[in-house]
Amino acid sequence: MKEFIYGRNPVYETLRAHRRDVFRLQVAEGAQDKGRLTEILELSSKQRIPVERVPRLRLDKISENHQGVALEASAYPYMELEDIIDKAIFLNEPLFMLILDTLQNPQNLGTIIRTAEAVGVHGTLIPPHRAAEITPAVVSASAGACEHMLVARANLAQAIGQLKDADTWIVGLDENPEAKDLSEVPLDRALAVVVGSEGEGIRPLVRKSCDYLLRLPMKGQIESLNAAVAGSVALYLAYLARQKS
Repeated sequence: MKEFIYGRNPVYETLRAHRRDVFRLQVAEGAQDKGRLTEILELSSKQRIPVERVPRLRLDKISENHQGVALEASAYPYMELEDIIDKAIFLNEPLFMLILDTLQNPQNLGTIIRTAEAVGVHGTLIPPHRAAEITPAVVSASAGACEHMLVARANLAQAIGQLKDADTWIVGLDENPEAKDLSEVPLDRALAVVVGSEGEGIRPLVRKSCDYLLRLPMKGQIESLNAAVAGSVALYLAYLARQKS
């Protein structure tokens, strides 16, 4: 299966990550070879990728956000949960994971994966059904961070059981009164942060599997944060806690 990655940063990161088969690069006629586009063309040359100059209207059919460039590549390469665990072992770091429980908005998925990659998350786990997948739109929303992130698809309840066997604490974001304050939740050890869907939050079975439910402190009038924003805040808090340990 082939698809077009579009946008300068997503295309650049796809080429830099070397995780997909790449077939051709399309560049809008008249696009100036400078900045990020120059870097894209240099990588394409090194990797012997055919470059086509095409009318901008052709790229418009792929996406209105193409920024004058599109890359035809193989489908996103999903990994296994074991690959994520092995990465943490290889780096000699306590496991740091993001679990997304039926997150459905591609923009939210791309945003939170971008944060996860920035703070050193070893991998992201998503369910195989009823959830957003890694599409070109998600790659675009993540500014290409998806290309560097190990993403696995698996039954979440089973995967959480496997993570617990590997001495990983499961912390779910929750707004209910029984959720604990930040000071009560250990974030400086092998950890998986669970973020629920935009409308319903974490599903009951997954919630029961969590070792802790974490309620983010808020002072303003709005009662909750967007799922991607809340997840990003939690990941940064975990990142800071891990830096101190």
